[in-house]
Amino acid sequence: MLKPWPVLRSTTLGDFRVFKIRRDVKVSPRTGQELDFHVLECPDWVNVVALTEDGMAVLVEQYRHGTDSMDLELPGGVMDGTDPSPVETAVRELREETGYEGANARLIGQVAPNPAILNNTCFTVLIEDCVQRRTPQFDAGEDLVTRLVPARQLPELVATRQIRHSLMVAALYQYELLRRR
Repeated sequence: MLKPWPVLRSTTLGDFRVFKIRRDVKVSPRTGQELDFHVLECPDWVNVVALTEDGMAVLVEQYRHGTDSMDLELPGGVMDGTDPSPVETAVRELREETGYEGANARLIGQVAPNPAILNNTCFTVLIEDCVQRRTPQFDAGEDLVTRLVPARQLPELVATRQIRHSLMVAALYQYELLRRR
């Protein structure tokens, strides 16, 4: 039977604004051997499946530094310390990034982005009947363009790698599972 690995020592190695790196020394319950593990401590994240009354999905296109590419994605962002819930974060992020607001916002899923090295959770929130009511308000590090696409085309956008961010694909799968019920 598998057992958790007890932590002997934990040390923060660096703080880089969007994540911290931690070194944990743990003991294997099977062998008793001490081993080092490195963990990226990241804030929780929210992705928003936002749908208009006429069946359009609200997406954003933005430059991504890690891949040096322009990517089509769902609106979303980091949960701030002041956000009371993933749903509230989703409502805020959708409004800030696109100017859209909607109804019936609800949590439809969550995933562990990479439990081998990350300690955070990525939530998926569905917001329906979205209408653009405001001008987007970007953070200093954001430069986004809002794109509306028919929601029925979302699976094709994933299949053709037009949407390729793994957390977006997971969120869209969660939406597809909800839609099929």
